[in-house]
Amino acid sequence: MIALEEFLKRSAALHSHICPRQVLGVRMGLLAAKLLGLELPQHDKRTLAIVESDGCFADGVAVATNCWVGRRTLRVEDFGKTAATFVDTKTGLAWRIAPHPGGRERASVYAPEARNRWEAMLLGYQRMPDVELLVAQRVTLRTPVAAIISRAGYRVACDRCGEEIINEREVRIGTALLCRSCAGQSYYCVASQGETPVEAAEQPEATSPFLHST
Repeated sequence: MIALEEFLKRSAALHSHICPRQVLGVRMGLLAAKLLGLELPQHDKRTLAIVESDGCFADGVAVATNCWVGRRTLRVEDFGKTAATFVDTKTGLAWRIAPHPGGRERASVYAPEARNRWEAMLLGYQRMPDVELLVAQRVTLRTPVAAIISRAGYRVACDRCGEEIINEREVRIGTALLCRSCAGQSYYCVASQGETPVEAAEQPEATSPFLHST
């Protein structure tokens, strides 16, 4: 198993620094491997991580588990909490892991050389035993894993706006299939009436190695 220090280096490389929340994310990923009985960081997509806040904590979880948003193995449900749920997508077994309520205060015991509270957390979180740092609970997802993962290649068009919807995220209202925005679940509102087309500026011939003519 990769050592804690190596995971912290990987996480720090994403932020140019290391902080206590990154340590918590990594420690949660390491504990999840024990609880699920799986090898993490994973080399496939068996483990799904659901983090309850974004930022550096989420990257700590990601490097320890190899769960990433771009691979559809990490999801953000923003509850503003430094907590995460780890799911074995083959068995449905799920564990939610959160910081121990007394962990912040106990950290200084494990870092007597710390010069301040922040440094005590940074060092203490690396040294504390799991039982003093974290709390784990067996949980059941309200949305089945199969529905979260969905089916590859599935897509429909919204009956109202016409935009494409993937991953079975459409909402059925009567006989209409709508995107969540048209169904009244939008996180935005249009700033002005009508649409403004994006006008493509004249560009020189593409030279990207990823673009070529056929």
